[in-house]
Amino acid sequence: MLHSILEERLRAAFATAFPDTDVGEITVRPCQNPKFGDYQCISVMPLAKKLAAEGEKPNPRPIATNVLEALDVADLCEKVEIAGPGFINFYVKVEGIESVCKAAARGEHLFFEKTRKPRTIVIDFSSPNVAKSMHVGHIRSTILGDALSRLFRLLGHNVITDNHIGDWGTQFGMLLVGWKEHLDQVALEADPIPELERVYKLVNSLTKTDKVVADRARDELVKLQGGDKENFGVWKKLIALSETQFEEMYARLGVKFDHALGESFYNEKLPGIVEDLLDTGIARVTDGAIGVFSDGNLPKKQDPFLNQKDGEWVGIPALVRKKDGGFNYTTTDLATLEHRNSEWHPQEIVYVTDDRQQQHFQQLFAAYLRWRPETSAKLAHVWFGKILGDDRKPLKTRDGDNVKLKDLLNEAEERAFRIVDEKNSELDEAAKREIARIVGIGAVKYADLLPHRQSDYVFDWDKMLSFSGNAAPYLQMSYTRICGIRRKTEAAGHDASIQPDLLKLGEEAEIALAKKLLGFGLVLDAVGEDYRPNLLCNYLYELSGLFSKFFEQCPVMKSEAAIRRSRLVLCDLTARVIEQGLNILGIETSEVM
Repeated sequence: MLHSILEERLRAAFATAFPDTDVGEITVRPCQNPKFGDYQCISVMPLAKKLAAEGEKPNPRPIATNVLEALDVADLCEKVEIAGPGFINFYVKVEGIESVCKAAARGEHLFFEKTRKPRTIVIDFSSPNVAKSMHVGHIRSTILGDALSRLFRLLGHNVITDNHIGDWGTQFGMLLVGWKEHLDQVALEADPIPELERVYKLVNSLTKTDKVVADRARDELVKLQGGDKENFGVWKKLIALSETQFEEMYARLGVKFDHALGESFYNEKLPGIVEDLLDTGIARVTDGAIGVFSDGNLPKKQDPFLNQKDGEWVGIPALVRKKDGGFNYTTTDLATLEHRNSEWHPQEIVYVTDDRQQQHFQQLFAAYLRWRPETSAKLAHVWFGKILGDDRKPLKTRDGDNVKLKDLLNEAEERAFRIVDEKNSELDEAAKREIARIVGIGAVKYADLLPHRQSDYVFDWDKMLSFSGNAAPYLQMSYTRICGIRRKTEAAGHDASIQPDLLKLGEEAEIALAKKLLGFGLVLDAVGEDYRPNLLCNYLYELSGLFSKFFEQCPVMKSEAAIRRSRLVLCDLTARVIEQGLNILGIETSEVM
C-alpha cells in the first residue's frame, strides 16, 4: 500500500513537471538492495528517451531533479535521492510504515487494493475424463487453476471457471461394448470407476487384435452419435457415475466451478464451424481431411503451423475434421472459444494444462484469431511441467499406472495424522483427523504450487510434510503459533484485544516484519501478471521467517503493557496475511495443531 501512495504522488509530480507526459507507466517498486532505499522508481529513463524523440534533452538526471522539486513525500520519507542514471530512491520513515499498518489493523485494507479496472476472466482447468479415475496428472491443473481463480476474485475481477470435462469421443464406443458385454454389476455398485476402467482396458485391448470387437465398438459409437436411446442412456449413466467421483475429489480439495461444460455440449456446433472455416478459406481439404494451415503471416520460427525438418519448413495443419468425418480436439476447442466469447464477453481466457499441449494451443489461438479477427480477449495458455518420482520419471505406481488422486490424498492425510498424533497425542481422535486433513491436503497443494509452474518437480513426502522448511505445515504452524500468542496473553490475564493506534515500531525485527507485510499487494499483482503462485509461496515463507526472528528478539507477553499491545497488533497483521495468502493457494489454517 505504501508503494501505491508514493506512486500516486510521484505521478502527480511528473504531471506537474512535464504536463504532457503520460504518467500511467510511472511505477514505484521495492528496492532489491536495501542500501539504496526502501522503494525505487526506474521510470525516468524511458521518459527521457521519449522526450529525446520529441526534441528535448535526453539526460534523465535533470528530469528526475525537476520531478523531485514538485514531489512532496516529507510525511512518509526520511529522504528521496537520485542515483545512477536517474533512479529515484525513497527512504521511508518508520512513521509512514506505522501509518499503513495501523490502517490495515483497522480493517481498511490488508496491504493490497482491489483493481480499479475489473476484467471478466474465464479460467479453464482440471478437465478430467468420464469413466476414468482422477489421477496425479490432474493435480497441477486443478490446484493451479483454483489458486489463480481465488487470486483474481480477491483482486476484484469477475472470474468464470469452466471445467471442460472429457465426456465425448472414440472411447465411448469401447465403454458401451464393455458395459453391455463384460460389466460386473456387483463391482460396479461397490466402486464404479475402477470397474469402468477395467472393462475399457479389456475392450481396448481386444480391438487391437479382434476386428469383430473393433467393428462392434465403432458401431456402438455411431449409434450413440446418432442418438440411439439405449446408448444415450448408458452414456448418461457413465457421466453420472463419474460426476460423483469428481464432486468427491473437488470437495476434498475445496475446489468449485461455475460451469462444467463438457465436450458433448459443443457437438451440434462443430459441422457449422468446419463449413465456416472452409468458406472463409481458413481451412482446406487435405488427403480427405480438413485442416487449418499456415497463412504465411508469421515469422516461420513463430508459426505454430510449421516445423523444421531436415533443413526445410514443413506444414503441420491443425485438423478440424478427419477423413472419416469425425471432429478433432481443435474443432471442439474452437467451438468452446466461440461460446465463451459470445456468452461471457471476457477480456481474458486462461487455459491451465500441461506442457505437452503447447503447440495445440498455439495453433488454436492462431486459428481462432484468423477466424474471429475482431477478438480483443487475451488468450493465455498457462502450462506446467510434470510431477516426477524418485527416478526423475513421471510419477507412477509400482505397476506403472497413474497414481490415483484419491489414493494420494488418503496417504497424505494418513502421513499427516501420524505426525499430528506424535506432536499432540492429548487431542481426541476427531480433532487429530481434522488437523491431519488440513495439513495433509495443504502439503500436497503447496508442494505443487511452490516450484515455478513450468518446472518439473520431484514428489517428496518428507519435504512436503516438513514443519521446518519451505512447506505448508511450516506456514500453517506459523499461523497457529500467532493464534497461540494471543490465547496465552489472555490466559495470563492481560488485555489481548487488537488496538491499532497503539502500534509503535522500534526494534529492527519489528520494522523488518512490517516492511515485509507492506509488500503483500505487490506480490499478489506479480502472481496475477505471470500466473505464478510460487511467488506467493516464497513470500509467505520469507514472511514466516521474519516473524520467527521477531518472535525470538521481541518478547510479547513478557513486555510491558504498551509494547505488548503494540506487538500484538503486529502479530495479528502477520497472522491475517498468512491466512489470506494460504487461502489464495486453497490451503486451510487451524488455530490448533
